[in-house]
Amino acid sequence: MVHRESDPFASCHFLMESNGLIQAGFSECTGLNSETNIIEYREGNDDNSSRKLIGLNKFGNITLKRGVGLGHQIFEWRRMVTEPSDDPTREPRRNISIILLDEKRSEKVRFNLKNAWPSKWVGPDFKAAANEIAIEQLEICHEGVSIA
Repeated sequence: MVHRESDPFASCHFLMESNGLIQAGFSECTGLNSETNIIEYREGNDDNSSRKLIGLNKFGNITLKRGVGLGHQIFEWRRMVTEPSDDPTREPRRNISIILLDEKRSEKVRFNLKNAWPSKWVGPDFKAAANEIAIEQLEICHEGVSIA
């Protein structure tokens, strides 16, 4: 059994998995959503009403927050976007999973994100007089979500 003090993910209720490996744990996850554009048009014989067609699907960016100090994999993934390379192993797009854990730290729900990449990283605010945990944020854009 892992003791709470030695478990770096003890306060994290969400895990990010890529290529079958847990990459990071997070205490907050927001932005899981999908939306479909509506295309409205009027047929020639309809005076007052419009038809509504299905348009493009859009998926909201995911924002993940966690305490700083649990490794630099997240920042290195972001660097793949800010410092592009011709090396195909440095492709930032990945299929990832955001895993929701229950109180026993077992997987409850898995959100699979298609072609995800980090569009924004926000480092912690430092205040010498504060007793707050240093929090970093990662914003991830993607091209589709499914639930497993």
